[in-house]
Amino acid sequence: MELQKINGHSKDNGFDGLDGLAEHDEFLPHKAGVKKEIHFTDFEGKTSFGMSIFNLSNAIMGSGILGLAFAMANTGIILFLMLLVSIALLSAYSIHLLLKSAGVVGIRAYEQLGNRAFGTPGKILAGCIITVHNIGAMSSYLFIVKSELPLVIQAFLSKQENTGEWFLNGNYLIIIVSVAIILPLALMKQLGYLGYTSGFSLCCMVFFVISVIYKKFNIPCPLVDQHQNFTSVIKHMNVTDDFCEPKMFTTNSQTAYTIPILAFAFVCHPEVLPIYTELRDATKKRMQNIANVSILAMFFMYLITALFGYLTFFGAVESEMLHTYSQVNALDGLMLCVRLAVLVAVTLTVPVVLFPIRRALLQMFFPDKPFNWPVHIGITFCLLFVVNLLVIFVPSIRDIFGFIGATTAPSLIFILPAIFYIRIIPEDQEPLKSRPKIQAACFAALGVVFMVMSLSFIIIDWVTGESRSGGGH
Repeated sequence: MELQKINGHSKDNGFDGLDGLAEHDEFLPHKAGVKKEIHFTDFEGKTSFGMSIFNLSNAIMGSGILGLAFAMANTGIILFLMLLVSIALLSAYSIHLLLKSAGVVGIRAYEQLGNRAFGTPGKILAGCIITVHNIGAMSSYLFIVKSELPLVIQAFLSKQENTGEWFLNGNYLIIIVSVAIILPLALMKQLGYLGYTSGFSLCCMVFFVISVIYKKFNIPCPLVDQHQNFTSVIKHMNVTDDFCEPKMFTTNSQTAYTIPILAFAFVCHPEVLPIYTELRDATKKRMQNIANVSILAMFFMYLITALFGYLTFFGAVESEMLHTYSQVNALDGLMLCVRLAVLVAVTLTVPVVLFPIRRALLQMFFPDKPFNWPVHIGITFCLLFVVNLLVIFVPSIRDIFGFIGATTAPSLIFILPAIFYIRIIPEDQEPLKSRPKIQAACFAALGVVFMVMSLSFIIIDWVTGESRSGGGH
């Protein structure tokens, strides 16, 4: 068949033509009498350009935005900006590698790319990494629900402290939210249906960013004199005369968490190929434009949030920024609305992140089976059950950000796209010693170095038991 001809054996040196042919064949009916190769989906995409941006942006911007001010406090403004720009550019480049590989072989499933590159081990490896990473992401989202929703209800009831009722227990609340809101949305058959909820989720986060900017000019520094209840946050810190002055460069034991938090904040790679599959008039260039617009938009939102959050609290900012605001004034009306907006945003992000995990599990355990509702529902329910257990028993959101970001994020951003590219792009198109493949090899090596260094720093921090300015809660 035509797809097999372009799978690494065409003598045409023009890659764009090859890529375009693969994509063209993907959406055309196959010739009669020719067995059709099983692909990610078998329907023509119907999701618009805008809705695809909403879904991908929503996948990028999750709970990681709440840890960026903490990251800036432990790197300084200039170093943080350099790291943020670097991670954003590297993420865009890795999506380029992923889309180019997918275009050549006409496959738009991450696990099937692994299968094409390394056989069954590659398929299992890709599926496992996506599953572990996205479970970590879902856990971090629901952890915010666990920690913030009781505070919101407490503020609505004008209570100064948690009095122990069941509706102020975060563990009960995340179960209720999972069953009542997340489960129905997660049972959607197609990711494109979530475009509207993703758009609403992004609007909530825009409101959060605007509120962070506003609060910068309404919360004085230092905070001890004006807000006695905030003393517990900074009592362990050495508040000097320059405490309220921004630092351009700084390093400490917490700096090790900065790169993993940033990497985790930009990972959207498991969602790229499912979104590509459902895109209307899908081409590699069109999908790359969606990725670029989404990454650029999230870059500015991240930078603004981190900068104004840091300039509000400086060294006293916690790893989960909303918790810092609640320490200043737990009954503040604006911050109550902000907490609600963030809760809505992260809750609506969970179904988008769950979709690639379910597809990965289906690709690994039911690769040749048609769609089956009982299996679809069963996998969704089991995933939400596991994530709820993790959220109930993991004490700190930064432990999730740091460890998961340092292991699976480098694999999804650097290592897998690069090695898939090297293996899948045919040598008659790009020899092994060609510049694109050498760049891809260096890209994969950078990911390995990044993973080893980040894990080493975090393990050393855990072993030595250094005091953490972010603190768990």
